[in-house]
Amino acid sequence: MSDHEDPTTRPEGLTGVLDAIASAVEQARAMPMSSSVLVNRAELLDLVDQAHEVLPSQLARADEVLADADAARAAAQAEADGILERARARAAALVEDEAVVRAAHERAAQVVAEAEETAAQLRRDADDYCDRRLADFEIDLGKVLSQVQAGRAKLAGRLGDDTLG
Repeated sequence: MSDHEDPTTRPEGLTGVLDAIASAVEQARAMPMSSSVLVNRAELLDLVDQAHEVLPSQLARADEVLADADAARAAAQAEADGILERARARAAALVEDEAVVRAAHERAAQVVAEAEETAAQLRRDADDYCDRRLADFEIDLGKVLSQVQAGRAKLAGRLGDDTLG
């Protein structure tokens, strides 16, 4: 330690130690005709020892921070992957639902078309049946009409013979 530094005053953390080393070099006496300086060997070695003491705890803390950051990143990535997977599954379900709905609409339209075709065929068949029955009835009525006319003619002939006689 230098003569002007209090031995109870120790720099805090690695930054403090490095600042103290820089200060010791800056305040050191310059060598004449050189860029070299005279430093107190004991003071600098003490500061280097302090740096050695602080450095492992600083590195351990940095490792902890990096590990925490990696864990947080991994957790965020896992959450993002989960959200993405759920979104993909939901999208697939919606597409499948849409395909099912579309297929149901297509099938419903097909059933309606078949029902309309069946109804039209039933109407044609019913109309044809009615037309045949009416034609048969017309024939029967024609026969009955012929019989009625023949009966009336016979009756009229008898009535005419009765008036003559």
